[in-house]
Amino acid sequence: MVVGEKPLVDTVTQDPRFQQLLNTIDSQISVVWNGNLISLLRSLFAIGLDANNPVLRSVETEVHWRLRRLTFRNLTSLVDFYTGLARTEQQKLLLSDLVKHVELRWAEIADAKAVALLMIKLGHLSSTLMDKLEDKCLELAENFTPDDTRKVMLALAIQSRRSVPLLRALSYHFMQKHLDLKTSVLIDMAFAYGKLNFQQTQVFQRLASELLPRVPELSSLDVMRCTKSFAYLKWLNLPLFEALAQYVHEHCGKMSEVQLCNIIMAFARLNYQPATGEAFFAQIHTRLNGALLQMDPFLLVDLVWSLCILQQVNPLYLSHALKPQLYQRITEGTQSQKRENYKLKLVHINATARLECPDYSGPFLPSQCLYTWVSGGKKKPSPMSAGVREALQSALGDQAKYRCDVDTAYGWVIDGEVLMDSDSKPLDVQDYTASHALQPRGTMPLPPGAKRLALVTREFPNYMSRSRELLGRFAMSRRHLQAAGFLVVDVPYYDWLELKSEWQKVAYLKDKMSKAIGEEMAQ
Repeated sequence: MVVGEKPLVDTVTQDPRFQQLLNTIDSQISVVWNGNLISLLRSLFAIGLDANNPVLRSVETEVHWRLRRLTFRNLTSLVDFYTGLARTEQQKLLLSDLVKHVELRWAEIADAKAVALLMIKLGHLSSTLMDKLEDKCLELAENFTPDDTRKVMLALAIQSRRSVPLLRALSYHFMQKHLDLKTSVLIDMAFAYGKLNFQQTQVFQRLASELLPRVPELSSLDVMRCTKSFAYLKWLNLPLFEALAQYVHEHCGKMSEVQLCNIIMAFARLNYQPATGEAFFAQIHTRLNGALLQMDPFLLVDLVWSLCILQQVNPLYLSHALKPQLYQRITEGTQSQKRENYKLKLVHINATARLECPDYSGPFLPSQCLYTWVSGGKKKPSPMSAGVREALQSALGDQAKYRCDVDTAYGWVIDGEVLMDSDSKPLDVQDYTASHALQPRGTMPLPPGAKRLALVTREFPNYMSRSRELLGRFAMSRRHLQAAGFLVVDVPYYDWLELKSEWQKVAYLKDKMSKAIGEEMAQ
């Protein structure tokens, strides 16, 4: 009756009759049955007794002594409420021994709800126990309700445990149960699959089809979570995303700036343009323009970068993202990897300002920042990129006729750069000026009719799930290189992996370059 009401709690705990009751319990604690003892401990915590209260400590000590005699059901009940309450050394010791007893007696788990509860409450405390619980999950997966499945999936997602056999089993049995699913189950399942990056098209289709009619009833937070989850999965269901975009359009004024920013970032990841187009983004701009000055700098960079991908950025956003005060805050005092990621995003924003926004007059990033940020974030080439570069070398022979692993001032790496004259014969790359280069190169302008080709590998992670459409980031890279004067020659993974011999790879690259030149001339 008094739980959660502080004045009543204080009144009851200070009442002499309550103190007498506690003293009676303390004097007769050894005769309290196990189940009642666990319920008593739960009640004392619910009332809010101080962790150092003698009676509470006495009850905890009695529970600790009896751990071996408790039934597994008693242990599960104790786990349910005690895991997040351990504060003192005595409480932490009790929790540690509780985990050890569950580890030793895990074979006694007999129902799905218990294993789901234990994964959520104790899984993060013991990887050994989590391994055993995953085995028990596989055994009991057929009996899981959708809510049990949700709890297990969330436990796996929160702990980043990508157990493929278990995820497959949970997905299979989830699809076999044709039950009405709660909206919270659908959204949490989408989150878990996205967090674990586990692809199950049939499950995604079911989640999307069941969420679609419920979108108007969702809260703003649920709309954001749903949009982000499917974006993490790189899975674009057009009817669902149209419904989500319509919700945002209708409820934009009620949504927070953080929610709107996250939805724009999700749309950008999938390169998704709402059907309402300009009207949708006009409303977004109206809502966000006044919040830019107070916005967290990292969130601001994410927002502007996403609008660049969607080609919806304007000079106001660019000027906020590229002003020195902001990028100095971004690049100082943060984690190394995070710093490198945001530096690269700022370079992409700067490239958009120079290549796609003729009405933008500044500020821009200094050339020294471009050089140090781009070259500082360099990564080792993937096996596919290395293979494309070797094939290009075989195709052209003379090293003066091509350059590999080219860093550009736009933040994109070109796997191979080739110059072709008007007769489609390669030219010496080093002899000619290159506005895209980080450092000055060459002195001669390109001859009339010459073409500058950029070979870019497009690997499996660059595409949306079950699609040959590029994700937003890589669609923007293609646009930037084209705006910089390149003929972009994409080398997609689904073509490259079919080529087995060296001569096939060389012939493929030659054919791709010829087709790119031919298409450009035809235009």
